[in-house]
Amino acid sequence: MTARGAAVHARLETVTLPDFGLPTAMPELPIALYAERIARLRERAEVAGYHRMVIYGDREHSANLAYLTGFDPRFEEAVLIVGPDGEPAVLVGNECWGMAGAAPLPMRRHRFQDFSLPLQPRDRSKPLAEILREEGIGRGSRVGLCGWKAYADPWMSDVPAYLVDELRATVGGSGSVENATDLFIDPTDGMRVVNEVEQLAAFEWASCHTSQGVRTLLRGLRPGMSEREAVALLGWNGWPLSCHLMLTAGPRATFGLLSPGDRPIERGDPFTTAFGIWGALTCRAGFVVEDADELHNAIRDYLDRLVGPYFAAIGAWYAALRIGQTGGALQAIIDQHLGDPFFGIFINPGHQIHLDEWVSSPIYRGSTVELRSGMALQADVIPATGTEYFTTNIEDGIVLADDALRGELVRRYPDLWSRVERRRAFMSASLGIDLHPDVLPLSNIPAVLSPFLLRPDRAMSIAR
Repeated sequence: MTARGAAVHARLETVTLPDFGLPTAMPELPIALYAERIARLRERAEVAGYHRMVIYGDREHSANLAYLTGFDPRFEEAVLIVGPDGEPAVLVGNECWGMAGAAPLPMRRHRFQDFSLPLQPRDRSKPLAEILREEGIGRGSRVGLCGWKAYADPWMSDVPAYLVDELRATVGGSGSVENATDLFIDPTDGMRVVNEVEQLAAFEWASCHTSQGVRTLLRGLRPGMSEREAVALLGWNGWPLSCHLMLTAGPRATFGLLSPGDRPIERGDPFTTAFGIWGALTCRAGFVVEDADELHNAIRDYLDRLVGPYFAAIGAWYAALRIGQTGGALQAIIDQHLGDPFFGIFINPGHQIHLDEWVSSPIYRGSTVELRSGMALQADVIPATGTEYFTTNIEDGIVLADDALRGELVRRYPDLWSRVERRRAFMSASLGIDLHPDVLPLSNIPAVLSPFLLRPDRAMSIAR
């Protein structure tokens, strides 16, 4: 079956998906790496003219803090204060005191009980202003404040107002408190968008598990099982989630972001699922049918109207990936293939990923940001048709690596490299997608798009 029109080169074929395997153990980050990251942050802070860096984290937005220290707050919030030398200081509540003390990065601890849960004891804390002064923040200080978002206006911050207010009162009119989150997430050279080899190995481990989980789910999906029964097939191993588990079928599937319920999955349902843990997310969407004849009459051209053009766009996007490519060029490819308003593409077609699912994105119209070695990216192009055609989606992770980085991966992580090579070979031979040597696919279902979910043996490919 071949998709016609704009997607004349995309077709549905029988595809044998190899077993790429799973890592036997999760790669550990060397303890010394955290101290190196603090040193790099200090260098950037000095260039930017900051006297102190203040990094905020909470349960959902802990990536910057965890990246620097190996500690992520549970139940509570936390703040890291980094000066020009010495051990950083961390402010934690009652329940994170022990965790912070056991972090890979040595830190001086302040018990700041306003971070504790409601009505827990608050009788052992110094006032916040006193802690800030002890850490060298005073009149005239210039503070780089990091939440999890950057804004065009450096005075805007997503950090809780009471913390921002106290910082601004402490530095006074002769000082400043500025949003410095870009030091971590700037899409060109943010600290968390260009990764060390050890971090990339950990991301591959994560991607193996999310993609293998989605692979198992799609091969076990059956009409009659409930959404909760289906989501259990993901086999979540307990590693921290980067977002809630998403799985919905039927009318609720159009919302995409919802959690599974008890509704039985029915033949003919639209269906979507996404599974994300620190460093990876895998998403798929389609219809719970075996072929187009089971769809409503009005959308039996689903393959030609939506899936074919979408897969042709994804194939061209992958083929254009390489170090030095601009984000604007990748955006233009999607605009060329899926610019018709029917497809409803309005979010960046691809983004950077780290411990959090979305760090930033170099991919937008007119972007001159060049992709760099060490970047971890998500192929994330989401049609939002708002029609009965629903959507289609193949979201997977990739890494860009130059000759030197590839050589380091081969030497230090030979099993990882073997999986990457086999994924590349599969994408070329079975899906018709040839990748530049810089591009390392991390998923165990790399670019596999099976639009009719009850036939996972049939997937889209690019005709040569």
